[in-house]
This record gives sequence, structure tokens and C-alpha cells, in this order.
Amino acid sequence: MKERFFRPLFFVPALVLLAAFVIYPVVNTVWLSFLSPKGDFVALDNYAKVLSQPEMVDPRGFERGFPYGALIHNFMWLVIHLPLTVLLGLALAVALRRVRGGSIIKSTVFLGMVTPMIVGGIILRFMFDGSIGIVPSIVRLFGGTPHTLTAYPETALLSLILGSLWLWVPFGMVLYSAGLETIPSEVYEAAMIDGASPLSMFFNITFPLLKPITEVVVTMTFLWDLKIFDVVYAATMGGPGGASNVLALQMYFYAFREFNANNAAVVACVLMALTTLVAAPMMIRSAREAR
Repeated sequence: MKERFFRPLFFVPALVLLAAFVIYPVVNTVWLSFLSPKGDFVALDNYAKVLSQPEMVDPRGFERGFPYGALIHNFMWLVIHLPLTVLLGLALAVALRRVRGGSIIKSTVFLGMVTPMIVGGIILRFMFDGSIGIVPSIVRLFGGTPHTLTAYPETALLSLILGSLWLWVPFGMVLYSAGLETIPSEVYEAAMIDGASPLSMFFNITFPLLKPITEVVVTMTFLWDLKIFDVVYAATMGGPGGASNVLALQMYFYAFREFNANNAAVVACVLMALTTLVAAPMMIRSAREAR
């Protein structure tokens, strides 16, 4: 009887911390997004104002080029970075599975994952520098004219997206490598006896059995692309001229440059809504499977 009484008390410290550092900040941020700087309730006026500003969505960019606005730039991260992360992570895991010294290569590739993202952003800045960067040096080697790719609106965002692959692809590679170890070798042996080609075994055995891993990689990469901040902050600070700006960085500008907590709260709520749309189905599915 005493155990039943005292057992729930052990949850109290965790619930207090959760309420103080998660629930209250979230509720307060949502409430701030509906207030004016003077504290008046303005309903959705802040959302209409913020989402119509050029730094968030700039329709003129579709005619003249970059910048398109932070929201569009984030979707460009998703369209380019997400599929490349999945494909390269899976390709590396499959290619290095039976290679001698594959574990050493995986450890080398994984260095990108353990590198702090702010450091990764600084490395990207120097990587694309026209004077000392490795990418312009390769261009010079083949007779081209080297440029600082992050200094031009047309190439800044794409350079960051492609350059950041070495920071996040190792995540997919490690998960896929672990997933490959769970597939029984007998399945492949039976397929070989039946005359299946390596390509056929990949599409009919490997890829379907790795579907749960793919869902995790896609979801986590989606969330990473939405909340990308430190890499962009360190590499370009959203420049030049906002050409590589993203939502999390724009939220930082609103909060700590313009000191407009209400606009920053609007961007935070937009980010929260987008991440919830992706994370909620995965959490519901996990809860159902746990029953």
C-alpha cells in the first residue's frame, strides 16, 4: 500500500522540470505570437505580417533569383539535402558492408557527425573560400576560375546544402549499417541459389527490409533540415543579401537583432507546426507498436 502511494512521487521532479523548461516556454511562445509588442491581443495579425515579409517569403525572387525568403530556402534544403542524405547513407552502408577495412572508412566518415555543427559551418566557409578553399582549388586544377562560392547569391545556398552532407550523411550510414546486420544471411543465400542478381537482391530484399530504418532517417533528416541554424550562422550568416537565410536564423534575427519577441515567436510557432506534422505520425506509430 505504501509503495503505491510513494511510487508516483518519484515522477514529481521530472514533471516539475518538464513543466518549467518545456511546457511553459512552449505555451508562452505561442501566446507571444498572438500579442503585439505593447502586449495587446492581435490574433493572427502577427502571422499575416511576418509571413508576408520578404525575408520570410519573397515572391520577387522567382523572377530575379535569390533570395526567395527563409521559408522557401528551408524547403530547398528538404528537396535537395534529404534525398541525398538517404541515398548516400544507404550507398555507403551497403558498399562498405563487406569491404576490408570498411570499419576504418566508416569511422573516418563518422567524424563529420561528431563534429560540432558550428565548427562544421566554419569549415564550410573555408572549404568554399576562393583563395584557400579545397573546392575552388579543385576548380583551379581543372583550368576553371575559382570563386568564393558562398559569396554569390546564386551559389551560396546550394554550396551550404551540398557541403553539409558530410556532417549528416554519417547519421544515415550508421543506422543503415546497423539495419543491414539484422538481415539474416540465409535470405541472401537462398536468393543466390534462385539465381537472383545483386541488383535484384538489393531492391527485393535489402531495401524493403530496411524500410523502418529509412523512416527514421527521413524523419530525423527532415527535422534537421527544418531547424538548421548553426551551420548557416557560422558559414554565411544568411548572406549574401539573405540568399542563404533559413527560418531558425530569421528567428534569431527577430529576437536578438530587432528585439521583436513577437515576430520571433511567430517563426518559432511555424517551425514547431512543421516539425509536429512530421514527428507526430512517427510518435503515434511507435506508441501503437509498443502496445
